[in-house]
Amino acid sequence: MKILFTNFHHRNGGGHVTYIVNLLRGLAATDNLSVATPGTSRLFRQARDFANVTTYDMCFTSRIGPMIREVLQLRQLIKREKFDVIHVNASADHRHVMLALAGLSRRPKVVWTKHNDHGISSFGHRLRARYGTDAVIAVSDFVRRMLARSPYAALPTHVIRHGIDLSHFKPVSSAEKRQLRTRLLGDAADGLLVFGSSGGTDLEKGWLDLVRAVAGLPDDFRRRVRIVVAGDPPKPERQAQVDALGMRSSVIFPGLVTDVRDILAACDVGFVLSYREALSFACRETLALGLPTLVSDAGGLPENVLPGQTGWVVPAANIQAIRACVQSILDNAGCVPAMGAQARQYSEAEFALDRFCADTRAVYSSCLDPTAFVPANL
Repeated sequence: MKILFTNFHHRNGGGHVTYIVNLLRGLAATDNLSVATPGTSRLFRQARDFANVTTYDMCFTSRIGPMIREVLQLRQLIKREKFDVIHVNASADHRHVMLALAGLSRRPKVVWTKHNDHGISSFGHRLRARYGTDAVIAVSDFVRRMLARSPYAALPTHVIRHGIDLSHFKPVSSAEKRQLRTRLLGDAADGLLVFGSSGGTDLEKGWLDLVRAVAGLPDDFRRRVRIVVAGDPPKPERQAQVDALGMRSSVIFPGLVTDVRDILAACDVGFVLSYREALSFACRETLALGLPTLVSDAGGLPENVLPGQTGWVVPAANIQAIRACVQSILDNAGCVPAMGAQARQYSEAEFALDRFCADTRAVYSSCLDPTAFVPANL
């Protein structure tokens, strides 16, 4: 199968890029893959690491002049390469693909993944649903319900949750964990309960809510907690808020790290307390590392955990509820390792990259051949 992946992000690209790279990793051995994305992007760099993936430096801007040139460039690429499927990932690249396909006698099938919880009732979405989409992938049941109330409701829709590389994200040994904790926290690491996140320091990620919740615990409990937030360092005003809560020594900001595994593996509990999430790679990574994970009830986040077995679910932005949950975890800290083992087992059953890629490829096949088998879970 000849597949083109498109993505508009010209820098990091976050979960969109991780999603596409995981598909490249799983499908490169069996299919002819290409990626069209800006040459300045993380996706462009990472896609070039695959020997059998072709990359095209292509932008997806909204200004009329550049957009016309970009659509014509994309149209020529599609005509020349005769792709079977184009997998689009956001409104900008989806728009360009729809326009590039207009009037073509040989038209590849278009699969769109809805990655986020942004509204989908605009005129542009109505056009793309009618003229530029053959099937839709929702990353969670929450997103599927959104699609069912949208212009895409009549199209084949498949729920395929993120798959991750479980050989990359895996628990470390007790000795390794001890070394990583000492490196991150110093010699006083014993006896601490460490919450870790790679979600970054944007306020909408809810990390400051956890800081506020812990700050309100009795002193003897608060002293036992550390909070680790990897990603861009917080803005000065956010650091000032942490300081005003008396939590400077309790919150660690390792910054942007090349590999988050060493940071997260030093922790005991993962957390993703976002105000908005379609699903969350960050949550799946902490669970795969063997960390039971505290999540908010935002969007598709609760779909990642089995409450009381692999993690905990609290109302988004509810400081009191978060505090009560943290207190309960501290009171039952001896259960955390067993919950971590369950989190890993659950990840192996539900998050496998091979399954994610096979299910996605089955959607492509169903577009090309309506009689093709599609797994029942889709």
